[in-house]
Amino acid sequence: MALVAALGFSQQTAGNAQIRIEPIRGHMYLIAGAGGNIIASIGPDGVLLVDSGLAENADKVLEAINQLNREIANHGGLPTTTVIPPKPIRYIINTHLHADHTGGNEKISKAGRTITGGNVTGEFGDAAEGATVVAQQAVLDRMSQIKPALPFAALPEDTYSDEMKLSHFFNGEAVVLLHQPAAHTDGDSFVWFRGSDVIATGDIFVTTSYPFIDLQNGGSIQGELAALNRLLDLAVPEFRTEGGTLIIPGHGRICDIADVAYYRDMVTIVRDRVQDMIQKDMTLEQVKAAKPTADWDPRYGSGDRFVEAIYKSLTNPPKEAK
Repeated sequence: MALVAALGFSQQTAGNAQIRIEPIRGHMYLIAGAGGNIIASIGPDGVLLVDSGLAENADKVLEAINQLNREIANHGGLPTTTVIPPKPIRYIINTHLHADHTGGNEKISKAGRTITGGNVTGEFGDAAEGATVVAQQAVLDRMSQIKPALPFAALPEDTYSDEMKLSHFFNGEAVVLLHQPAAHTDGDSFVWFRGSDVIATGDIFVTTSYPFIDLQNGGSIQGELAALNRLLDLAVPEFRTEGGTLIIPGHGRICDIADVAYYRDMVTIVRDRVQDMIQKDMTLEQVKAAKPTADWDPRYGSGDRFVEAIYKSLTNPPKEAK
């Protein structure tokens, strides 16, 4: 398809961040290279983003969204003299609090003042005030404690506890936000586009490294595994374990259920190895020296940080972990 070819581009920018746009499925696109992966749903209701990248790359993300708008309009076969107003940015959904996923909140949400012309949904007030930032309550709580204080526009303005459904179809489908307690952090969420059958995972699942269990922000190994297992429950393969539900990790390539199963199995095996060593009264340094991640280090790099997080999580588990 011409549109797919047009969107499969990379652009090198002055800040040395290489922004890449990839089609996911239908009206769904991946914007990669701005920090954590950003997912864009673009359609008649406007633009919904999952995460916003690093603050220093916000202008590049907005440029990528405008590029998408232009390519989609051109693909519609309209005359080149036709002026197509850009689709308005309505929502930014944050999967968790880390700056590589939330840093662009302020600038991109404020862009709603110029990119949008009004909030057709009427759900959160006047879109002239900017796109609505949505996240699980713990994300707001922790971002509000950051010093120096973040600007108000960088913070989520609409929050939820366990689950949130947008009160209406957005771009023709239901969008469901599912909290995953005490996993990568205590505020992680999956964002499930039910019609497209696409799930954004944030940093619960990545293809570029071992999981980062952020103990200081409420993460735990048991919660991480529970979240990966829930992701496998939500996803459906097209044939055997291939295809079907498309899963967009916090960092890395577009995946399917087989990729998640491989990752979940790796995490489970490493967790079990560390747990067995703890039961043998081995110290953290002894566990690290035993290299419980050795089978996967050629793929993911050093596993020392992951092993340390597992050890500390198992020896001092958070109350939220099951």
